[in-house]
Amino acid sequence: MQRRNFLQTTSRAGAGLSLLGLGYACTSGSTKPAVADATADVPTVRDWFPTDTWFDISLAQWSLNEALFAKQLDNLDFARTARETYGLGGVEYVSQFFKDRAKDTAYLAQMKQRARDQEVKSLLIMIDGEGNLGDKDKTARNIAVENHHKWVDAAAFLGCHSIRVNAAGEGSRAEVAKGASESLRKLSEYAAKASVNVLVENHGGYSSDGSWLAGVLKNADASNCGSLPDFGNFCITRDVSGEGCREEYDRYLGVRELMPYARAVSAKSYDFDDTGNETTTDYAKMMTIVKEAGYKGWVGIEYEGKQLSADAGIRRTIDILRRNGGRVG
Repeated sequence: MQRRNFLQTTSRAGAGLSLLGLGYACTSGSTKPAVADATADVPTVRDWFPTDTWFDISLAQWSLNEALFAKQLDNLDFARTARETYGLGGVEYVSQFFKDRAKDTAYLAQMKQRARDQEVKSLLIMIDGEGNLGDKDKTARNIAVENHHKWVDAAAFLGCHSIRVNAAGEGSRAEVAKGASESLRKLSEYAAKASVNVLVENHGGYSSDGSWLAGVLKNADASNCGSLPDFGNFCITRDVSGEGCREEYDRYLGVRELMPYARAVSAKSYDFDDTGNETTTDYAKMMTIVKEAGYKGWVGIEYEGKQLSADAGIRRTIDILRRNGGRVG
């Protein structure tokens, strides 16, 4: 507790300081900073925070995806970076950064020990690339379900409460919804044996329609199957270039519809104005929706902006979450 109090005090007093930059990140055991940012575009932390904190702030691994893909940050050092650089006590892993290690118990044991050494909780694993759970073809769906089994086992080994999956598939809204509900029910049955939840994120296509995804979860009818509402993933259809959004669902309505099923929440951020507010999402409004739903779990930072470095974007998101009731440590 003394260490956590120290980290919290450091965070309040000095947000203009970089703590350790993005410390210790290259490969395991290295002390080279993962992001060599001499300009240190770190924002100034506000000099006030509410006293009625009601949720804990965690770090989603995707926030540091560029450093991870470039091998500037090793997956094994992620928990240490979350704790020593940002003072955060919870992490959300992404399967892509240890995709060949799901069954490697020796490697998973290292991940688990690294998190324990930093007093960091391993919360969930975000799974991608294991097949479409909403595929029209039953055989393809069953293969996708089985592909996720190893990640359920890995999550249980690491002590995570959940895996995050996608409700994707080709076909009509009704066809994909039916297939996704069926797959989620089967996968949840397997995960229940390991006391792991199966969470679905609004993640493009039909799943970015809050009412559609809420219906899928309702029809899955599994007590350990829920949602991971993401503040920013509400683009249903992208334009031809793939860069812009042609059809976007109302993010506030979508989060409101998904919160009754939420076991985790993803605080997506892209850019910030001069006062420290996120420019795409009204965080005060969004966090009120989350709070009014009775949610008291972790809220994970997922910074995807391009204007600031990953380090500065994460720090800005910590700042805005703290101003809306979040706590670090």
